[in-house]
Amino acid sequence: MTLFENYSLTGLNTLGFEATAERFSRPKTLPQLIELLALADTNGWPVLLLGGGSNLILSAWVPGLVIQLANSGIECVAQQGEQVIIEVAAAQGWHSLVEYTLEQGWFGLENMALIPGTVGAAPIQNIGAYGAELKDCFVSLTAWDREQQQRVTLERSQCDFGYRWSRFKGEDAGRFVIWSVRFALSTTAAPELSYGGVADYLARQGINEPAPQQVFSAICDIRSSKLPDPATVGNAGSFFENPIIPQSQYGALKAKFPALVAFADQPGLYKLAAGWLIDQAGWKGYNAGSVGVYDKQALVLVNLGGGDREQLLTLAADIQQSVRDKFGVALQIEPRQYPA
Repeated sequence: MTLFENYSLTGLNTLGFEATAERFSRPKTLPQLIELLALADTNGWPVLLLGGGSNLILSAWVPGLVIQLANSGIECVAQQGEQVIIEVAAAQGWHSLVEYTLEQGWFGLENMALIPGTVGAAPIQNIGAYGAELKDCFVSLTAWDREQQQRVTLERSQCDFGYRWSRFKGEDAGRFVIWSVRFALSTTAAPELSYGGVADYLARQGINEPAPQQVFSAICDIRSSKLPDPATVGNAGSFFENPIIPQSQYGALKAKFPALVAFADQPGLYKLAAGWLIDQAGWKGYNAGSVGVYDKQALVLVNLGGGDREQLLTLAADIQQSVRDKFGVALQIEPRQYPA
């Protein structure tokens, strides 16, 4: 295990912002991780756990210690009837996990294809797409508890999952370092087609009873048509959360804007499509010099080359104000800003 100083993070964040870590290390084992965290605590260094760098807005200088886990592995730990329990190392790439499970005939993750990042970061955000969320297949996770200084296992009921939310984003932010995650999958296909865009896409292909692999391929095609590849255009994926509003506010907006795109959420609540709001406010394809709004999906802010955190957040604030003025709706930034 090597502790690097003044380590470039430019290639380790999908926005492609120039950033330098004061210190950086990649532990492969849990004892190495514990040793690094103890060193940080002793010296009072702030710690950033870096996954795939896909949901992160970095400043040019990142003080303290940046840790990027380097453990690996996908293991089937139990199988009973149609149910398969797998345990996955935190550093495993999320999309590669989805591909692997399909190859094994284990179903349940296919709707979350092409989501960037690592398995260890996925529970923090409770990632989701196209009618599925991580919590739907989540069983438990193993983590190092920095507060109690011990290895712990947290079940689904202990994680406080919500829309793009978990306890790991709230008061326990930074407390747990997720080392591995367990999922419950099925050997029986049960395609999730509640998200209309997926069903419509498949119907246009003449597929009315799709296999999981066909759902996976459809979602890869849909995402690729809307979202830029970070290797080509720097971005952090969806930049704003879809706002959730009361039914009364939804009714008023629907009356004023009949084409409003929204979905019923919990009873009495509606989830608005943030991308539609931003598009209608005139931002799709907007170029602010080094940063801008993607021309195929208004929900995605991009680094056009040479951009930085300050420029991006200025653009984001202008978009938030514009949407608030037009619709009376507040947009929340989804990626984490570090340092805060």
